[in-house]
Order: sequence, then C-alpha cells, then structure tokens
Amino acid sequence: MVSINGATVCYMTLNFVASVAIILVNKLVFKVHHFDFGTTLTFFHFVATFAGLYVCKMFKLFTIKRLRCEDVLPLSCAFCGFVVFGNLSLLFNTVSVYQLMKVMTTPVIVVIQYFLYGVSLDNMLKISLLVVCVGVILATVSSVNLTFIGLFYGILAIISASMYQIWVGTKQKDLGVDSMQLLFYQAPISAILLLFVIPFFDDMSGLLSFQYTVPVVSTIVLSSVLAFLVNLSIFLVVAKTSTITYNVLGHCKLVAVLVGGFVLFG
Repeated sequence: MVSINGATVCYMTLNFVASVAIILVNKLVFKVHHFDFGTTLTFFHFVATFAGLYVCKMFKLFTIKRLRCEDVLPLSCAFCGFVVFGNLSLLFNTVSVYQLMKVMTTPVIVVIQYFLYGVSLDNMLKISLLVVCVGVILATVSSVNLTFIGLFYGILAIISASMYQIWVGTKQKDLGVDSMQLLFYQAPISAILLLFVIPFFDDMSGLLSFQYTVPVVSTIVLSSVLAFLVNLSIFLVVAKTSTITYNVLGHCKLVAVLVGGFVLFG
C-alpha cells in the first residue's frame, strides 16, 4: 500500500494545479497567440526545467550525482517518443479516439508492471481502476473512428507514455538518485533529442518568421515555468507513491481541464 503523508499530498497538489494550469496556458499559446509549434514549445519546457533545476542546485536544494548518459537515455527517448507519437496520434485520429488512447495508458502500465517487474494490484484496486477507466472513457469518447495508421501511432504513444512513467520510478531506485538528480540529466538530454525532431513536426519557416511580441513571449515563459513544476512534481509523485497513483491522478486532471476549458474558452 502507498503511504500518504503531508509531503506526498503537497506533491500531488502541486502536480494537479500545475498540470491543469499549463494546459489552460498552452491553450492561450496555441489558440489566442497562434503559436502552433508544439514540439518547439516542449523543447522550451525542458530548457526551462534544466534552468530551474540549475537554480535549485545553486541554492543547494540538491546535489548533483554523476550519472552516465546511457543510463538516462532510455528515459529521455521514451519521453520524446511519447511527444512525437502523441502528436501523430492526434493528427491521424479524432479527439475522441486520442483521449481514448490516453486513457488506455493506465491498464497498459498495469500489464507491463505485472509481466516485466512482477508488480501486482489487489482486487479492490483493480476494480477501482476499472471503474475509473470506464468512467473516463464514457466521458471523453463521443465517436470512435479508427484508421490503421492512427491506431498504429496511438499504440506507440501508449507504450512510450507507459514506459516513461514506469521508468520515472524505477530509474530513481536503480540509480540511487532522487527526483531532482535524475531530472537534472533527463531534461537536457530530452531537449537535445527534440532538436532533431522539431524540423519534422514544426513548420520551420513559420517558426522563424513568427512575430514574438511581448504577450506571446510572456505566455511562453509562463508555460515553461509551469512545465518545470509539472516535470519536477511528476518525479516527486511517482517516487513517493506509484506509477498507477500518478496515472489515476491524471484522470482527475482531465476532468478539471475539461471544466476549465469550457469555462474559459467555451
């Protein structure tokens, strides 16, 4: 059983608030300011995460532990795969199918953890998880229009997201590091990998000719600061609870995002 203490509640609250806020702010970036470069925005997010961690190191909030890049590379690759295949899934699927695919991350994590790591849930948790998954599916799926290519990219996105969330927890234990120490390495490696991906998913001519006004830059900076809090809190929550706990927390965030999006954007 997961032990919930005051610090864990704070980490979960931080993740909930920051995750909902960043999605709503990103809506401003994409819909209001028309900065339609999602992969580039994600690159900014990880640059900001590394910068935020460097500031934390300067204030001695954590100490750097030397790690081999090859030990962190699978985690960074899984994240980049999640971003790339997630974008492709959204491109080739309807929003309803895309949401359905995201919901299926939870049971896939359960299966992977059982067969690869020997982690099992008790029956009550399995029933609760089933109810959560069914509820979110019914709430988000209004029509199901699958194509082969959309299904293919959706499955790859699910696997990448699942492995990323699992490795966030296992890598901390295997390498004997805390959340900040691991993210300090993962953030810059992910940012470098995304540099090779940006030309394939973002319009480079539009990106270079975009008018970077003060309101646009301010909103991107706000989004990047929130990304630092989201990325850090993911590692903290998974370290203190479990991958499944974090994933179920994600379903709660989805409900809040839907309500917030309706209230703010209609």
